[in-house]
Amino acid sequence: MTTTSMNNPRSPPFHADWLVPDWPAPTHVRAVFSTRDGGVSAAPFDTLNLGDHVNDAPDAVRANRAVLREAIGATPVFLQQVHGQQVATLDRARTDEATTAADACVTTEPGLACTIMVADCLPVLFTDRQGVAVAAAHAGWRGLAGASGSGVLEAAVRAVNAAASSDVPTLLAWLGPCIGPKAFEVGDEVREAFVAQQAEASAWFSPCAPGKWLADLPGLARLRLRTLGFLDAQVYGNDSSCAWCTVNNPSRFFSYRRERVTGRMAACIWKL
Repeated sequence: MTTTSMNNPRSPPFHADWLVPDWPAPTHVRAVFSTRDGGVSAAPFDTLNLGDHVNDAPDAVRANRAVLREAIGATPVFLQQVHGQQVATLDRARTDEATTAADACVTTEPGLACTIMVADCLPVLFTDRQGVAVAAAHAGWRGLAGASGSGVLEAAVRAVNAAASSDVPTLLAWLGPCIGPKAFEVGDEVREAFVAQQAEASAWFSPCAPGKWLADLPGLARLRLRTLGFLDAQVYGNDSSCAWCTVNNPSRFFSYRRERVTGRMAACIWKL
């Protein structure tokens, strides 16, 4: 998949390499996914590292976050992501990421950008068709699996529905880049965490060695969304093809699995 087919030509210009979701969100709802280009950090964080927890120079991270803030014309709210299911509600009194430990966030306020950092995990953005609320979720395998069939995506959907007084048929979801199904090797325990809750999840695991599996993270996310009632026409973005894989596109994406010491990208969604 090419850059232009990922991008929506009707959206405002960002850095040429950033991804803009191509989805039928209301015109006052904006979203973007940063790549590793456009910042000031030195290797191995070159150049647009947005993570302040990866041992990059603090001045560089502050400068990179300023680049993002200026580009989107909104305030990106960064979370302390802990691979859980907690959803933070953002408002003007809660924009301090230092006190916000969560793996998803939702807001109805214009000018606040729900922001998720990733370097292999799956970012998922949500809005309702009226654009009353926007949300972002960080779906690593632990948060996605959750427990008893409920993980971070289920929690985010509940939060959007509550904030927008909506229901699932009125929602849209966009899946961003993440580690792809040819790169995400996991053990039996990861497969069991999904299959024990939902037998259909076995279709998104392929055996690659004794006790080892290749997992399709966006495929598992789409399965969870379908179980929640999302139709295929409500879900956009990552289709599990190679162009979306953070591991196999080193010039474009940071990848913790590939490099260990690396930067972080951000998926942002906000209202004008």
